[in-house]
Amino acid sequence: MRRGLVHVLAWTLATGAAVTLSWWGVHTVMAGTAYDPPRALPLTAGDARAQRSEPPTASATSRPAPTRTPAPTPSPQSSSPSASRTTHSPAAAGGPSGQVRSYDTDGGRVVFDLGKTSASLVSATPGAGWSMQVWKTESWIRVEFASGADRVSVFCTWHDGPPRVEVGTY
Repeated sequence: MRRGLVHVLAWTLATGAAVTLSWWGVHTVMAGTAYDPPRALPLTAGDARAQRSEPPTASATSRPAPTRTPAPTPSPQSSSPSASRTTHSPAAAGGPSGQVRSYDTDGGRVVFDLGKTSASLVSATPGAGWSMQVWKTESWIRVEFASGADRVSVFCTWHDGPPRVEVGTY
C-alpha cells in the first residue's frame, strides 16, 4: 500500500511539473503574436454618417466626424500577383501625427497611421472565417488575411520615401 502511494505521489508531482513547464513554454512563445486579441477601433454612429457623407448632428457627447477618403479595393484575382495590386501613396499626407487611413478588404480591415516618413499599425481585424498574421520591421508592415487557399495582403512600406500601401489578392 505504501509503495503504491509513493508511486501515485511521484506520478502526480511529475505530471504537475510537466504541465506547468509546458504551459509556461507555450505562453512565452505565444505572447505578442497575432493570437493576441486584435485591437479594433469601435465604429460609432458618427463614423457611419461620415462614410455616407451626411452632416453629423450636434450633441453634447458627439465629436466632429473625421473626413475619410475611400480605401482602395483590390482588383479581381488573377494568376499574376503584381497584376492584382492597388497602390496608394499619400505623398501630401499628414501633419506631425500623420493621417489615419482604413483599408477594407475581402479578408478584413486594416487601419494605419501614415506620417510623412513612417507609419504605424492602428488596428487589424479579420473578417468572419478569415485568420490574420502581422509582420513588422523598421521600414514596413505587412498584414495578411487567410481563408483556405485565399490570401489578401496589405503591405505598407516607407523605406524609400513617404508611406505607401499596397493591397493585393493572391
